[in-house]
Amino acid sequence: MAMYTRLLTLPTQSFFLLGPRGTGKTTWLKSVLPGSKYFDLLRSTEHIRLMRNPDEFRQEIAALKKGSWVVVDEIQKLPILLDEIHSIMNDFPKQYNFALSGSSARKLKRSGVNLLAGRAINRHLLPLTGSEMNYDFHEEDIVKYGMLPAVRNLSHDHDRVDFLDAYIANYLQEEIQQEALVKNLASFTRFLSVASLFHGQVTNVAGIARDAGVQRPTVQGYFDVLTDTLIGRWLPAWTPRMKVKEKVHPKFYFFDPGVVQSISPKSQDFNTSDRRGFFLESIVMNELLAAKYYHGIKGEFYYWSTPSGTEVDFIWKGLKSSIGIEVKATKQWKTSYGNPLRELHAEKFIDREFGVYLGERILKDNNVWIFPLKEFMKKCASADLW
Repeated sequence: MAMYTRLLTLPTQSFFLLGPRGTGKTTWLKSVLPGSKYFDLLRSTEHIRLMRNPDEFRQEIAALKKGSWVVVDEIQKLPILLDEIHSIMNDFPKQYNFALSGSSARKLKRSGVNLLAGRAINRHLLPLTGSEMNYDFHEEDIVKYGMLPAVRNLSHDHDRVDFLDAYIANYLQEEIQQEALVKNLASFTRFLSVASLFHGQVTNVAGIARDAGVQRPTVQGYFDVLTDTLIGRWLPAWTPRMKVKEKVHPKFYFFDPGVVQSISPKSQDFNTSDRRGFFLESIVMNELLAAKYYHGIKGEFYYWSTPSGTEVDFIWKGLKSSIGIEVKATKQWKTSYGNPLRELHAEKFIDREFGVYLGERILKDNNVWIFPLKEFMKKCASADLW
């Protein structure tokens, strides 16, 4: 299996490492902290041992040398250990460093993770970026199967499909059922299937509730579960208040296109231009998040849309400037694709405009720079775009 060099760097102080399952948190922690004291809470024997006697956790750490690193993998499985860690930090300030990984922020929020505020910083691990794969991939392949490390290490399509199906099954069993995050797993499973069809779109909560056969408040709670378990995230609407009416409701994106396609009904055709476009947007979103989490680019991103259908897929609002990004899953770029970008630029709401497509050549159409996907990834990983 290929070992990918991740862009995330090891902090110099205690930290939470958050990311969906399968993004490589355990592999990364073992590579950057070899020889550290390691507690794997996914192992049932370790989990049960520390659940029965959390004092042993403190006693084992007390036997370590000053400056030692302590790794607790999947800390949300036993959040009571946060109390022990907080106590150790109080009693022995700066003597030990903790790396606490988690694939669910839900239990951590409920368990008072803010106890460690100021003592442990947050770090995020995403699916692979273009830079981490050395840009060695076929664009159509990652749009279809996604960017999880284990998927990229599989050579055959049927193996990738099997892995992604197992990923969803394990997520439902280990994250949702075992942690009792929802009362009715069957309803949540139906919701997942329906919600996948709205990936990358303004979310129709009432429509999803109707199609999934559950109440609207339940659907809203289910979306909270998806965001808390890091399986998806909201992209808020940007409202610069132009002379036209603007949409204000957020879009929802699952974190990886391969995962969302595995969730979706098998009868769906993923080769339609609209569906492929939403999946390509997921790849671009991953690169934007990597710029924020790995490279420290300051700012937030949004989308912009009007009821008439004028839309820009991503707006990056930085500290001093703003950029617009339009994504098209096509090999040919049309001038009309850049019209919404030019409209925002003319009103001085954005400073620069970019297009991303599946073609092979870098283009410039008036003020809009258009990049093939790999070239855009390179721009994201450098200071050129920002």
